[in-house]
Amino acid sequence: MLGLMRDVAARAIMPRYQNLREGEVIEKAKDDLVTIADREAEEMLSEGLAKIMPGAAIVGEEAAHANPAVMDRLSRACWIIDPIDGTTNFANGSGHFAIMIAFADRGETQSGWIYDPRRNRMCHTHLGAGAFIDGTKTTARSSGSASPRLAAMTRYMAADQRTLFDAEIAPHYSLVKAPGCAAEQYPLTALGEHDLAIYERTLPWDHAAGCLFLNEAGGVCLRPDGSPYTVDSGRKGMIGAANRALFDDLAERLSAAGYSPAA
Repeated sequence: MLGLMRDVAARAIMPRYQNLREGEVIEKAKDDLVTIADREAEEMLSEGLAKIMPGAAIVGEEAAHANPAVMDRLSRACWIIDPIDGTTNFANGSGHFAIMIAFADRGETQSGWIYDPRRNRMCHTHLGAGAFIDGTKTTARSSGSASPRLAAMTRYMAADQRTLFDAEIAPHYSLVKAPGCAAEQYPLTALGEHDLAIYERTLPWDHAAGCLFLNEAGGVCLRPDGSPYTVDSGRKGMIGAANRALFDDLAERLSAAGYSPAA
């Protein structure tokens, strides 16, 4: 898997980093960019994954955008591809971005890979087998900060949610800037840089690999009500935490405040 991801990064992604031309960045929806590198990388990854497991379905972010019926494949054995997570960072020429791939079956993620081509860093995980960074097993840890460090993707919150969050939740935490890239946020939570992350949108290509990675590292990644994340549910809202106590505290505060993910 590392060989495939490195090859795609070297051929389709990194030559265009800080080198995108006019017309090679498109706003496919509000606050949602796509570049020529995303599309070429997804095609190459899809071809490579089809050779690894010919019978598995493929769910790519860009393919699903072009044809929403692709999402129907998520309940069967499937590869899930985010060719460039953090596209806005990539398009702007600064910040974090990475390739994310997951394998899921009947809605449950079985394996995940997160490859950061700038650092040549691979995070990978398999259900029941732990989480690893560059081959070294990783154990989640908190920052140790007296006021837990919380990264919140507030730009995806509705106005009333944001008001509630600012008044009832934020004062209990040290807010830290989210990296604009789930592929970076999950390792930050596992490695003790951040203690918690609250997500509004939980699209499978953004979260399948990272959620499993954090859980297998010994952290906690669940819906705010404590239910597990499944790639085919279509629900919104998730909390990633370095440990169960941090998760429970934030989940209880959200519930007490009456906060719920936007429908």
